[in-house]
Formats: sequence, C-alpha cells, structure tokens
Amino acid sequence: MGDAVYRCVNGLGRLALLGLGLDVRWTGEEHLPRTGPVVLAATHVSYPDFVLVEKAAVTRGRHVRFMTRHDVWEVPVVPWFMDRMRHIPVNRQAPAYTYLRARHELEAGEAVCGFPEAGISHSYTVRPLMRGVASLARDTGAPLVPVAIWGSQRVASVGDPTSTVEWTRRRRVDLAFGPPLYVGPGDDVTARTHELGHHLTDLLEGLQRLPHHVPRPGEVATWYPAHLGGHAPTRQRARELDAVPFNAVTPSWGPDLAAFGKPAVSDDG
Repeated sequence: MGDAVYRCVNGLGRLALLGLGLDVRWTGEEHLPRTGPVVLAATHVSYPDFVLVEKAAVTRGRHVRFMTRHDVWEVPVVPWFMDRMRHIPVNRQAPAYTYLRARHELEAGEAVCGFPEAGISHSYTVRPLMRGVASLARDTGAPLVPVAIWGSQRVASVGDPTSTVEWTRRRRVDLAFGPPLYVGPGDDVTARTHELGHHLTDLLEGLQRLPHHVPRPGEVATWYPAHLGGHAPTRQRARELDAVPFNAVTPSWGPDLAAFGKPAVSDDG
C-alpha cells in the first residue's frame, strides 16, 4: 500500500508543480543508482525542495525516504501519508531514533535523503553541516550522493516574502546530482563532512552561475548570493539569522570563511 500512496502523492506533487508553472530540470541523475541503498545529501534553499528531489528521483525508479522535521507529523491527516511513504521524522531532542530509522531503511535497500544544513541558508551558500548523512554512509556502506538545488528559492523561501516570492510562470529550477562519495568504515565523519561541504558548494555555485539564473544588470536580487553579486544577506549577516545546531561542522567551504572565525584559503590550500 505504501508505494501506491507514494505514487498518488507524486501525482499530486506533479500537479502542484504544474500549477506553479515551474520548469524543473536536472543533470547527473545517473549518479543516483536505480537499486540498492543510497544516501542523498541535498542543499536546502526553499520549502518545497523535497518535491523537486523526488521528481528527479522517480525517473530512476526511486521513492526517496526523506528525513523531515518532526513537527510535520503534528499536522492533521499528514502523519497517515508520511508514515505510509516511510519518511523519517527528525527531532533534535531524539537524534538516535532518526538515525536508527534511516539506517533501517538503508539496510532494506532504500534511498534516504537528508538536508544536512538542518535549515535554509539565508545567504544561499552552504551552511554548517550535520554529520548524520556521512555517518549513515559509513555505517551502511551506502554511497553518499550530493545534490544541489537552485531556482526554487524564488518560489517559497526564507526572508521577506514580498521580495523573495515571485509567481512568474515557467520559473526555471535546476538540480545537479554529483558523483557519489564513499565513506569507509574507519573514516573520520567530520573530515568526510568537510569534503561533502566542498562538493555541495561546487554543485550549487555551478547552478547559480548558469546564465538563466544570473540577475539582470541593475536588478535588486535578494534571492541571489552576495558573493556572486546578488543582494541576499552576506554569510556574516546570515550567521545572525540562521538557526544552526551547536554541533554542526563549521565550514571550510564557500566564501567569506572569516565569518566563521576561519581565515579564507585559496582553492589549492
């Protein structure tokens, strides 16, 4: 019954995207295996990001089990659907439960997606990352596939809705799946999380620099990162706005590392 519910919800999701008039495209989907366990680690720029990841994943025959804020289960009727689609509640007060649920799904050969930033970045750069996805990959042997999303922040995201929400039809949204990372049994999950942060940053900035996503000359672009010429909050300002868990890994990736008390380094270290 679960897959039937998932197919039904996917159909509703497609109708919602059609209603919004979104033009959703993706690259690198070959990095998502058609069968077997896989951990997806996605950037988070808007509230409907999970719908976009699943839209791409279903073309590979995957029904992704998403790690999702636990308070979603408090909405009437929603828990019935979430449980049958085998999504996984994330409660920072009970992380062991989330981890065990996710590991169980991976051991059953499922695709599990987490948003390791644990929230949407106000600066539209990759925030500090949680170690959970790397730990799951290490403990199950599943490949860890980075995923970047861009364009959906102009539909529904953080910040002032009057300046970030635009209902222009045919809004372009892009996803990029990167080559999988493999976390060995003895690997340091913090070091591998740093590696993931660099990969996610490269994928995200690759999408942000696509010509159709670059702001027009003179355009006030609160939806575009400051270090690329937009008007979103800087990383320094975003630190005051982002609710980041205390145990997240401090970035060694992205622009303005001084915002995190680290000196900026060149690409070659």
